Amino acid sequence: RETEMVTGDLNAALVEWVIQYRISDPQKFLFEVREPSETLRYVSESVMREVVGDRTVDEVITIGRQEIESEALIKMQALSTKYAMGISIDQVQLKNVNPPPLVQPSFNEVNQAQQEREKLINIAEGEYNRDVPKARGEADQKIQAAEGYALKRVNESEGDVSKFNAVLAEYLKAPEVTR
Repeated sequence: RETEMVTGDLNAALVEWVIQYRISDPQKFLFEVREPSETLRYVSESVMREVVGDRTVDEVITIGRQEIESEALIKMQALSTKYAMGISIDQVQLKNVNPPPLVQPSFNEVNQAQQEREKLINIAEGEYNRDVPKARGEADQKIQAAEGYALKRVNESEGDVSKFNAVLAEYLKAPEVTR
């Protein structure tokens, strides 16, 4: 069945779904409900309008499909039991869910913009993950080189001081000779 529905964010969507059911109680199916197939059609449409109406158009078209199917199955089974229809609903499957034809081009543009945004974010994150560790490595290398240079200069200075102190000690013993 395909029906145009309003989503929770007040957008319209063409929703197509299929219900797989089996007759669990033939007596109820034949004698308790007038036109059980039509009744099931009305029950399914009512439930789908409720379930789709609780979600945004993005959820209905993309990420929320499985949730919609399972919630609709539970609610349809509860109503068919309540109405003593004599059926057991095995599966509810969303087929095509699209925006109405009049807004399809606009919807496609929005989708394309979102995909472009995601692509640019992924590219930027890739560049970040490539460049930042490289820059950190270069910074660490420069810091270590500077620390090594500082240690070398300190050691050279301490060596010069030791050499000067040795010469000074000898000078103090015999200034005339050392001079």
